[in-house]
Amino acid sequence: MVILGLLLVAAGVVAIVAAVATASGTVELLGTDLNALTIFFVGVGSGVAILWGFSITKFGTLRSLQHRRESRKLSELSQKLDRADRRDDDPSRDRDDRSTL
Repeated sequence: MVILGLLLVAAGVVAIVAAVATASGTVELLGTDLNALTIFFVGVGSGVAILWGFSITKFGTLRSLQHRRESRKLSELSQKLDRADRRDDDPSRDRDDRSTL
C-alpha cells in the first residue's frame, strides 16, 4: 500500500512538472488575463482548499460522533445508578436482598 501511494505521489509530481513546463497562452478569468502558470496555481489552491474542507468536515463529524457516544454512555450509566439508588432506598426490601446486588 505504501509503494502504491509513493507511485501515485511520483506520478502527480511528474504531471505537475510537465504541466508547468509546457504551459503557454493566456485566458480571461473574471475580467483578468491570466497565463497558464497562474491558472495552474489557482487550481492547486482550489484543490488544497477542498482537501482542507474535507479534513475539517471529517474531524468535526468524528468529534460529534464521539460526543454522542459518550453522552449516550453517560446517560445509560446515570439511569443504572438511579435504578440502583431507588432499589437501595426501597423500605419494603430487607437487608438480605440488598446484599445480593
